[in-house]
Amino acid sequence: MNMINMKNIALRFLGCFALLAACSNSDDAEKPVVPVPTGDVTIYATTTSLTRDLTRDAVNFSSKDNLAPTTISLDPTVRYQTMDGFGAAITGSTCFNLFQMKPADRQAFLTETFSDKDGFGFSYIRISIGCSDFSLSEYTCCDTKGIENFALQSEEKEYILPILKDILKINPSIKIIAAPWTSPKWMKVNNLTDLAPLDSWTNGQLNPAYYQDYATYFVKWIQAFKAEGIDIYAVTPQNEPLNRANSASLYMSWEEQRDFVKTALGPKFKTAGLATKIYAFDHNYNYDNIASEQNYPGKIYEDEGASQYVVGAAYHNYGGNREELLNMHEAYPNKELLFTETSIGTWNSGRDLSTRLMEDMKEVALGTVNYWSKGVIVWNLMLDNDRGPNREGGCQTCYGAVDINNSDYKTIIRNSHYYIIAHLSTVVKPGAVRIGTGGYTDSGITCSAFENTDGTYAFVLLNNNEKAKKITISDGKRHFAYDVPGKSVTSYRWAKSK
Repeated sequence: MNMINMKNIALRFLGCFALLAACSNSDDAEKPVVPVPTGDVTIYATTTSLTRDLTRDAVNFSSKDNLAPTTISLDPTVRYQTMDGFGAAITGSTCFNLFQMKPADRQAFLTETFSDKDGFGFSYIRISIGCSDFSLSEYTCCDTKGIENFALQSEEKEYILPILKDILKINPSIKIIAAPWTSPKWMKVNNLTDLAPLDSWTNGQLNPAYYQDYATYFVKWIQAFKAEGIDIYAVTPQNEPLNRANSASLYMSWEEQRDFVKTALGPKFKTAGLATKIYAFDHNYNYDNIASEQNYPGKIYEDEGASQYVVGAAYHNYGGNREELLNMHEAYPNKELLFTETSIGTWNSGRDLSTRLMEDMKEVALGTVNYWSKGVIVWNLMLDNDRGPNREGGCQTCYGAVDINNSDYKTIIRNSHYYIIAHLSTVVKPGAVRIGTGGYTDSGITCSAFENTDGTYAFVLLNNNEKAKKITISDGKRHFAYDVPGKSVTSYRWAKSK
């Protein structure tokens, strides 16, 4: 890629910052858009104080010899995982809030968020199969007994599908992963010993007698979305399979998931000719401290019949430590890892960027990527300022990646989860390969480097120190220096030298 093309990449982001005036954390939504600088390296910076608010900057390569002791060097000969993308969950609550916005405001926000040309290029979406705990009601797509009664429901047809179609118009290559929170109630039993029917959205287990019907349910749901022009890239058999208490939930031990995938879901996908990936687990690092469920996905991998259908495992961070990702990669290096859910809320200072931006960038964004995750997805993209809509039995204390004021459905506050995804997705594109880094280290510095498929390098750096640091970055042929603000996240992208 020549320098003219790289400057065109930089200039295309100008439109994004025109949108920020309408969707920023500032109350001054009418301030004029200030032209932003261009150079060899495009940079985005956010500080916890928001003195930089996804602010674009640029520097040129240095013509001097590099003698800086604070040099971080990229090593493209060391190659790790290929990235699938970064994004957020599009729940019923998110879609409800988006539909309360004026069409022009909604389009501006979705463009800012998902456009690779005029925005931050969010590239992964998570949705539920049937309801989630942030749906407008409790439902599945087959609430009348009999798989022949399968049909998409009003929440999907009136809210989810239209928003997904709007997003796909903006970013046609977006990936979508889906998971059920519960099976239809008529498929549930109280336990696998008594096999007594359980008429409850919460808890219960899948009756093995309905494994085939439930696998058909997945196939019909994927095909129904395909008929609407929406491809489902991946699924997990169950959201949080060890969580019995969610407002919509289903307990599924590793043995149950193994048997369901091996005897029903995998074969049904194969027969239907579906390329949709299957990820196991989709729950916490610590397996909810249930002794029999430790190494949940690994036990499934060790069954050849089930393993052939499972590409990897998905994780949440509501319990345990992300070290489990590294443990899983080392034990099963041929299986993929994906981080699919994390939340902020009143319990963890969710709107306090001085705490959350640093911690979420270190533990969720860079932390999971540096431990082999191919993607990072946060929970609700948008909730309102009352943390809703929400339902009894679901999370009453969660914030969204952004919160919209329900008095005008225009004023938007971006929280830490929006920033961490934006800082990754704006420079690291799907298909990028994480590469090695070396040189300068500091306990307050966390970073990751990537080689994009378009001939650019990407680099994302967290400076958790109070003071600014001049960091020099070298790609082996050229180098540049940048004064990284204290308590900040910075993202960089530049063209490789020919």
